[in-house]
Amino acid sequence: MTRLYMRPSESSGLEGEIKTPSGEETEAKSEPEGTDPMIQLQADLIVAKSEAEQWRDRFLRKAAEFENYRKRVEKEKGESVVLAKSAVLAELLPVVDACERALGSFSSTEEETGGCLAQYREGFQLLYRQLADTLARLGVVPIAAMGETFDPNFHEALSREETVEHDENTVVVELRTGYMYGDRLLRPAQVKVAIRPQAPPRQLAGEKDV
Repeated sequence: MTRLYMRPSESSGLEGEIKTPSGEETEAKSEPEGTDPMIQLQADLIVAKSEAEQWRDRFLRKAAEFENYRKRVEKEKGESVVLAKSAVLAELLPVVDACERALGSFSSTEEETGGCLAQYREGFQLLYRQLADTLARLGVVPIAAMGETFDPNFHEALSREETVEHDENTVVVELRTGYMYGDRLLRPAQVKVAIRPQAPPRQLAGEKDV
């Protein structure tokens, strides 16, 4: 009978192969002990929600800033348009003044000329009426002055007149018509304002009237 003998080196190699741990056992040993996957998932979810809330707040702030910027640009654009229109309309007011002065001169000379300038007066009246209607359609309106209380926001006092027929600071004469364009002042009305007459100085005791 023949017997087989194994060398010690060969037998130790087989034992090493049998005792080698599997891959699953290695992964199980590499995982930290005591870690719950559910707790880790909940912690990650809390962090994600916090980051999402931060991004939402940033978005809302940027959206609000953009809306404010858009409104500011629209307001500035509207003000620029109104300012440009006001400048153009203000240039037409001297033409209105010239028509008013011309009509006044016709009224004073019509009797002297026997009415020969009536047709010219009618022409100026038509021009003045058309110009006034055009300004009114564009939003230009005259400022009330005669008989009104003096308002420095709308009236420009060129002189004062002593009188007892009107209350003090009442507009008694309108020297030039003022105009408004919407809520914007094109030019103030030039007026004369009433003041109370000054009392004569008192006589000193012992003095006699001359």
